[in-house]
Amino acid sequence: MAVLVVADHTNSALGEATAKTVAAAQALSTDIDILVAGENAGAAADAAAKLEGVRKVLLAESPALGHQLAEAVTDAVVALAGGYDAILVPATSAGKNYAPRIAAKLDVNQITDVIEVVSPDTFVRPIYAGNALETVQSSDAKKVITVRPTAFKPVGEGGSAAIETVGAGAAGAHEARWVNDEVVKSDRPELAGAKIVVSGGRAMGSAEEFQRVIDPLADKLGAAVGASRAAVDAGYAPNDYQVGQTGKVVAPELYVAVGISGAIQHLAGMKDSKIIVAINKDADAPIFAVADYGLVADYKTAVPELMDALSTAGK
Repeated sequence: MAVLVVADHTNSALGEATAKTVAAAQALSTDIDILVAGENAGAAADAAAKLEGVRKVLLAESPALGHQLAEAVTDAVVALAGGYDAILVPATSAGKNYAPRIAAKLDVNQITDVIEVVSPDTFVRPIYAGNALETVQSSDAKKVITVRPTAFKPVGEGGSAAIETVGAGAAGAHEARWVNDEVVKSDRPELAGAKIVVSGGRAMGSAEEFQRVIDPLADKLGAAVGASRAAVDAGYAPNDYQVGQTGKVVAPELYVAVGISGAIQHLAGMKDSKIIVAINKDADAPIFAVADYGLVADYKTAVPELMDALSTAGK
């Protein structure tokens, strides 16, 4: 079977989620192509061509694709869908936006958030906020699948796939238009792919307190900053920081949860972390059920002590 992977990229760079989605595709077939849909995206296409196991890279460029508008990407994918048995999309914010549209246009069911490929028609996905795993078997002739990147190891480089320019379909022939991006600039690692994440919860009490406590600890550890939904809803942290079922799913080497109770919505986004450290003064907080190391203490005392210990260790 032929598989098309829709690349996650920023035109100038290829996202790591692409290499992880290719890993999932390799469990389906050896005939794997990558679609890079963008504008001036040659650099991303070059990076995609170096991934192991890729047959060829399809480069579709159009001003309408420059900002990954869901309508435009859908048109570009649907124009190519006839030649593929499966279309795999990383379950990123952008992928979750256009994958359902692709499935609807092709009149097939979408298989969502796959964490394991059992066979070409059978997949495993989490349900009930990750508290159960569901095995799904699809009889659709063409499959549209979103892949949870944190569940797969990225394929390596070393490939030399050919790059082929293709049309963008009807991209641009719709009313949706890009207006502007509001990007939070940071020198810290990107949250979804960070090896260390420090997250704060509603216990912070204010945005000022969140920044005073969480930011220095993250900087000390070289970590990305995350937040619970409660903290984001309260305005303590931007939406881009949210970890959880309705936020970003992360699986870092180390996850530090400060003042986070551990609601099921939050656990769904971080419980696959390799090591989880929880600091909470409530000994009955659900976060301790998944934590590898738990400290029952007020963060106002515990975090400064941790910072001092890290400073001493670094000397």
